[in-house]
Amino acid sequence: MAGMCFGVVGEAETPAKIKPSTRTARRKRLEIRQLKFVADVDIGRKRAKLETCPPSPPPRQCENAVENCDVKEHEFEEDSGETKKLNQPEAMKVFENDQIVEDYPKFGMTSVCGRRRDMEDAVAIHLSLCTRERDSHFFGVYDGHGCSHVSLKCKERLHEIVREELNDDEAQWVGAMERSFLRMDKEVQEWSNSATTSDCRCELQTPQCDAVGSTAVVAIVTPRKIVVSNCGDSRAVLCRNGVAVPLSSDHKPDRPDELHRIQAAGGRVIYWDGPRVLGVLAMSRAIGDDYLKPYVTALPEVTVTDRTTEDECLILASDGLWDVVDNDTACGVVRMCLRAQRASPPPSPPQGNGGLGEAAECSDKACSDAAILLTKLALARHSSDNVSVVVVDLRRNVDL
Repeated sequence: MAGMCFGVVGEAETPAKIKPSTRTARRKRLEIRQLKFVADVDIGRKRAKLETCPPSPPPRQCENAVENCDVKEHEFEEDSGETKKLNQPEAMKVFENDQIVEDYPKFGMTSVCGRRRDMEDAVAIHLSLCTRERDSHFFGVYDGHGCSHVSLKCKERLHEIVREELNDDEAQWVGAMERSFLRMDKEVQEWSNSATTSDCRCELQTPQCDAVGSTAVVAIVTPRKIVVSNCGDSRAVLCRNGVAVPLSSDHKPDRPDELHRIQAAGGRVIYWDGPRVLGVLAMSRAIGDDYLKPYVTALPEVTVTDRTTEDECLILASDGLWDVVDNDTACGVVRMCLRAQRASPPPSPPQGNGGLGEAAECSDKACSDAAILLTKLALARHSSDNVSVVVVDLRRNVDL
């Protein structure tokens, strides 16, 4: 090619070896040595850190706004339909001298806004609720209407009121739960009628917030009992040997006994996009809703169920799930997730800063998957409400 010159070596000639300059060769050797020296120092530092630091606990298995908490007296928090992560490690069991002395339930939870403009659901979970009976565990789902401040108030206070009532007489579950709900309703009424202002959206509409309320379904799980208190149209369902057993009954205004109670109190049920108390509220019992009393009451219905070895899971959810998913389908979904859980060895005693056994991780993952799947199923079936789901694993190998 013109303009370019190449050195051509003849057949009888041998190419002369090009000896690099001393400065260039020395520079390259110094660069290689320097790079090798720095790399060795960095690797040594990383190894030293790994050797001196204690092993960290396994990562938590959480996904899609699902939280699994097994820390005593710790609750879930929702923010705009998304669940915040807990800042404490979980512990499925408490060990003393390598012996299990206290067993915490395994569970998963979801709470999403769905197709609603505002998030009005709230979920509270508290383990070791009572001081006398440390193996009583509290699970609550609250579905607000009108605004979220009543459901959030229930989330903050109802478990504390229940603890106080149970400390008086833990044997009388029905009376304790009824008193707790009525006390909660009274506190909401006093709080809404006070002069205290807040950033609540409903404050701009009604200064006293009389037109705001919340349903409440609460389950207290003990080694021998499942105590469910329901006020409204949220629901609790027990899966026992593959059969869905409802532990609560929805409080709808057209339910025969509820219709009779409303009419006996002087109220009416008017059909406006479904049966409603005075044509306004689509449920006949709720905490709050002062303007509809005494037709709408906060007195809960309480059921006390003996646990058996055939119990598999407990599902608590707001009507955002139950409006589009029936009890049998919900139990089938949860059983499928629990059966899909891989067999794991029993948990070993915690080491370091609260390590978990493999069984705890797998079981939490199964409950989380079940709650996620139920929520996705409700949204796929075009649920128009907030959706909150709590799944509690009741399976165990010990005798009652």
